[in-house]
Amino acid sequence: MKIKPIILVAGEPKSIFFEIFFKAIKKNKYRSPLILICCKKKLVKEMKKNLFKKKLKILNLNNLKNAYIDNKTINLIDVQLQNSSFPRLDRKFKKEYIKNSFDIAFKLIRNGFTYKLINGPINKSSFLDKKYLGITEYVSKKFNKKNVGMLIFNKNLSVCPLTTHLPLKLVAKKITKNLIEQKIEMINYFYKKHLKIKAKIAVSGINPHCESILKFNEDDRIVKSAIKTKSGKGINVKGPYPADTLFLKANRKKFNVILGMYHDQVLTPMKTLFEYDAINITMGLPFLRISPDHGPNKKMIGKKKSNPLSLIRSLNFLDKR
Repeated sequence: MKIKPIILVAGEPKSIFFEIFFKAIKKNKYRSPLILICCKKKLVKEMKKNLFKKKLKILNLNNLKNAYIDNKTINLIDVQLQNSSFPRLDRKFKKEYIKNSFDIAFKLIRNGFTYKLINGPINKSSFLDKKYLGITEYVSKKFNKKNVGMLIFNKNLSVCPLTTHLPLKLVAKKITKNLIEQKIEMINYFYKKHLKIKAKIAVSGINPHCESILKFNEDDRIVKSAIKTKSGKGINVKGPYPADTLFLKANRKKFNVILGMYHDQVLTPMKTLFEYDAINITMGLPFLRISPDHGPNKKMIGKKKSNPLSLIRSLNFLDKR
């Protein structure tokens, strides 16, 4: 295949993924062949629920390189999903299903079949069992990559949290000059390689107004020092800026990406500004891994009102690369 396929791991069995997937492939056409990894029985059931009709093509995992794949059908790699009326056992089966789906995707990536991966929403608390901070860390561990970063991407403005899913009391201990420098370099490299544009990076402070009543001010001693080092090496990075005013319209026009100190510091304003018009990209991997920037949203299952925009943006991003 000249154009590498996009692999989609459906993820959580009980989520809005299938609804937004059907909407996404109805709305747009994609050059890249789409390959869905999920349970066939579950897929057929969801197609009936959503009144979605399209032929299925079951792919042989051992003969994919010789298979002709296009988007006239739903190309499916079938993964068994067992069900149980016992909550603990049912949870175990779901975890095995998601893990097996990921393992197939990782195998295809390692074999060079593709470098494009999308995973659907996943309930982190039940799947990860507190062994990983998030799916970003789970995926990076499978490829032995320690230096990775979460980029919540929008073409006008993106954000990268320096720390992800950490309790607030642990954030300050995690922040180091070296970590800030790594993330600045990573953002700069990603924008240059994959977006073909120069990153204009703003870095937020950790303290309100970048001020502290304590003798040791992290914003002066750590954040400002890291910015000075990297700006002296030709990277367009400035700060630290107070997080409470950094996202004001006049300020955010000056930059295309903001590096924040912790998860909610940058994701809250990002989601307020763009809602579903953003995607979650993992920087630092040997392939492109993206997920829609929202969770399983179980409350919306079956209502047929879920917004597919983030999945559409994810598909469009990979389809161009």
